[in-house]
Parts: sequence; C-alpha cells; structure tokens
Amino acid sequence: MEPGIQIKLKKLDNDLRLPKKAYEGDAGMDLLSAVDLEMKPGERALIATGIAIEIPDGYAGFVQPRSGLAINHGIGVVNSPGLIDSNYRGEIKVILINMDKEETFRIRREDKIAQLVIKKVESPTFVVVDELNDSKRGKNGFGSSGK
Repeated sequence: MEPGIQIKLKKLDNDLRLPKKAYEGDAGMDLLSAVDLEMKPGERALIATGIAIEIPDGYAGFVQPRSGLAINHGIGVVNSPGLIDSNYRGEIKVILINMDKEETFRIRREDKIAQLVIKKVESPTFVVVDELNDSKRGKNGFGSSGK
C-alpha cells in the first residue's frame, strides 16, 4: 500500500497522544480532548485538542462527529463538518454540543471527541452564464425525490 500525504503536526500539549485511526482502512483519525470538562444538557463547548497541523495546498481537513458519542450520549459537532483550510495554522478545536435533554456529559482529557478526515479539494472557477443546461431534476429542491 502506498503511503498517504504527509501532514506536519505541531504538538501544543506534549503529554497528549497523537491522533490516529482506530482500525486499518478508517477514513478518520480520532481527535482527543486536551481538557476535562462537563457539558450540561443543551450546552455547547469549544474543546482544545492540543495540536496544530499544516495541511498541504489542494487538501482540507474536515472535523466530523463520532457516531458512538452521538448515539450513546447525544453529543454532536455543531458546525459539522468543521472545515480546516490548508492555510490555517492554529490549534484545532472542536465545537461540541450536548443534545441530551437530561444528562450532563463529562469529557476527560484524552477522550476521543471527534474525527479528522483529510480530503483533496478542488478550487473551482465560476463562469457567469445567462442560462444553465436542463436536467431531469431541474429546479425541484427540498423533498423533491419523495419519501
């Protein structure tokens, strides 16, 4: 198997483990919390991960929720997916929300809080036209494909 692209990573907290995939073939690498924190029902929090990365031009990072946290605790990523542009050099932080209506959620340092996916992205050029080509869908929008 060919190695993937290389991403430079700066540890802002030397005691934290590095992000890694849980299983061979996974698309996402687990991001870890750098802090202990409690989130009350309905509360949002900005969680530090203790790392900064340098993503090459032509790629972007996407911070995505963890399905286990979502189904077991009602924890989501508010701006999912969170976008990390290739020119950003600051600490990766994750905006979590506790959507559980009753339970406080406790985050402990080094808990897995989200996943980071690195993807190739295109830089399109917009061309202004008077008309767009017809398609089978046309202008039919939300809910147009049925139930």
